[in-house]
This record gives sequence, C-alpha cells and structure tokens, in this order.
Amino acid sequence: MNASPSHRPHPAEWTETQSLLPSAERDLPAGRHQFHKEQMMARIHEDLRTPSRTSATSPVAPVKRSNPFLRRAILLPAAAFALAGAVVGGLALTGGGADDGKTTLATGPALTTRIGAADAKGAPQLLERISLAAADTSEPTPRKGQYIYIASKVADTYIKTVGDKSEAVSDELHSRQVWNSLDGRDGWLIEAGQTSDKGITLKGDTPFSGAYNALAALPTDPDALLQRIYRESDAVRDPEVPRDQAAFVAIGDLLFESYPPAEVGAALYKAAAKIPGVVSVDDAVDATGRHGVAIAREDSGNGERIEWIFDKKTLRFLGERIVVVKATADNPLKVGTVTHTSAITERAVVDANKQLPGQVS
Repeated sequence: MNASPSHRPHPAEWTETQSLLPSAERDLPAGRHQFHKEQMMARIHEDLRTPSRTSATSPVAPVKRSNPFLRRAILLPAAAFALAGAVVGGLALTGGGADDGKTTLATGPALTTRIGAADAKGAPQLLERISLAAADTSEPTPRKGQYIYIASKVADTYIKTVGDKSEAVSDELHSRQVWNSLDGRDGWLIEAGQTSDKGITLKGDTPFSGAYNALAALPTDPDALLQRIYRESDAVRDPEVPRDQAAFVAIGDLLFESYPPAEVGAALYKAAAKIPGVVSVDDAVDATGRHGVAIAREDSGNGERIEWIFDKKTLRFLGERIVVVKATADNPLKVGTVTHTSAITERAVVDANKQLPGQVS
C-alpha cells in the first residue's frame, strides 16, 4: 500500500456530515454484505448462463433467495469470492427497471477499533445468560401473510485501487432495510448506495431458509440443532474453511436479519456454546456506537474475529462486527481494522411487503 490508513475510532464517531473521500472505482469489499452474498449466490445458481449477464449496463434480475449457510467464509476462499463477486460488481444494481435515486457510497479512512479482551472460559456462562434472555421475550408471533422487517446500519472496509495506488478505506455508514415474508418466497431490499431508493425484489421460487417458517421448524434441542448446522454447512463450505468456523458463521447468519421464535433463538445460543474456539469479549461496539459484550470466534486463516454484540444489561442482540485481530499473509489489513460493522436499529412484524412499522396497511 502506498499509504497507511489513519486511525479511525468507533463507528459512533462517524457523522452523516463528516468529510469523506470522493468515491472511486473499487475492489469488492472485504466485508460480507448480505446483499452481495445473495447476488453472488443467485448468479452462481441461477443467472450465470449467458455472457451478457456481466455487462455493466445489464439490470439486476430479481434475487433468488439463497441458503443462509452459503456465506463467503463457508463456501469460497477469499480469492474465489473476489472472482465470483466481480460478476456482481459489474452489474447495475437497480430496482423496478429504473436507476434514478441510486447513490454511490462515499469512502473514508479505514475504520479501526480497540480490540476487546477475549475470554474462552467466559463464553459458556455468557451464552447461557443470553439464551435465557432470548427465551424470555414478549415479541408478537407473526401471522400468516405478514412480513418481517429489519432495519440496520452497515459499513465495510476494503482495499481500494485507483491507478497504481491502493489503500484501505471504509464505506460511509449507511442504512439497510429488508422485508421477508414468513415463508421466505417474497421480500424487498433497500440499501443506500447499493440499490435505487425504490429497492429491489427478493422474490423467488426457492424459499429463503432464514425465513420465519424455516426457523420455526428447526429443532430446539441444542445438540440436535448443532448437528444439523454442521451437516448443512459441511455440505457447502470450502475445505479450507474449518468446520467449526463455518458453523459459527452459519448461526450468526440465522440471528442477524431474521426473527426467530424465542425457543429457537435460545437454542441457537446454546448450540453456539458447544462450538470449540468460541470466546466472550469484554467490550465491542456496533455500527451505531453502542457498547456491549460479545460472543466471538477467530478465523485462524485470515486473522479476523467475528463478534456478535449484545447489550450489557438486557443482553439483546445489537449487531455484528468483524475485526482483524492477527496479522496473516492472506490479509493485508492492519490489526484493529474493522472489515465489517452492522447494527440492528429496528426489528418488527408488518402486514405487507415494503410497509414500515406503524404504517396502516
């Protein structure tokens, strides 16, 4: 790199009006936006049939919903993900056949953070408390025909190359809204800088496995649930990815943009406690600057630690971040770099696709 990224503290210190570098043509972010993952898997399974799909002017077809176990960290090594992602990066991300309102994310210096202390012995106790909190919930049970609405803030850090110069930069923290039908066959996505203001459809013939009905059908016995997670992730993960890491990532996917029934959510946390290498972290910060405790696991291959962040008092799930905690030959980013950060800002049940909480249908 020609320049080292300046220190950039917690995402809470980002502001919407903060001066940021102008955007430029960039590599696929090192982070793992759900949007890019779904687009990539849709192309691999459904749309890589003609060369015209890679045209920079081709509109994006409706996204076929993919299995939440099919994550970059599970399915593909980094190099292969970048290659497949190039197909996504070459597509115009539009919704409804129009690209008016589409924005480009600004970029600034690489986001960095203080690395919280990890405690392997503290993970089982913390996960037991989180499990009890997840089971004790008064959230409403969705009814047939309703949708799960998730609003979040997200950002990624990656290597940007302009000409012969490369540097680590971070996306502007931006909003993301997702609607999912209970059966996983219908949905909508609006993400600043990635879709038009109107968004894109997530309709498909194949049900989304992270949908409410699919989660409700999962076993609530932690041992049986973990066996199923290992079995599903083993079927799709790249051999270079350790199976324990793949299982941890898979559980994180099922927790983030979803609305699991209380008993299933509790079982997922108890299952996570049984995965070797899982640790507790004394302090972690989500994308909106909320401090909390975390459950985490380090990927020894790339030196990144995935952290699930919870409120210190209520133990409510706040968000996820990925932090470089160890230098490796395969990861050019500095220790302390936050490659992905997210925060759930609202989670609700609504009566219709694209309806906002509080709106009358």
